[in-house]
Amino acid sequence: MNQENLQHGVHLYFYCHSRAKHDGVLLSEWLLEQAKAHGLGGGSVFRAIAGFGRHGVLHEEQFFELADDLPVKIEFLLREEQAELLLQLVRSAGVDATYARSPASFALLGKH
Repeated sequence: MNQENLQHGVHLYFYCHSRAKHDGVLLSEWLLEQAKAHGLGGGSVFRAIAGFGRHGVLHEEQFFELADDLPVKIEFLLREEQAELLLQLVRSAGVDATYARSPASFALLGKH
């Protein structure tokens, strides 16, 4: 990896349930749309096979009644100022979600 291309920033993660909505839109889609609309790098959504959150309810694929509301993680690799912008958008919109952030180093490989 060419050190000149290495960027330092933030790995920003949001956690919610797959059916969580904000303004009538799935929260995962809303977050991706906000990031895209503001030119904030890329994001991905990952569905868990099991998990529980702050309310202590276990959601697993094997329990039919809870399988359609599995935990999801929406994550972004961003520069520090981009992460702050996205967090401000989320706060201003009154989104109900949990987030985490950690330092990240990233670069593009191959032809750009």
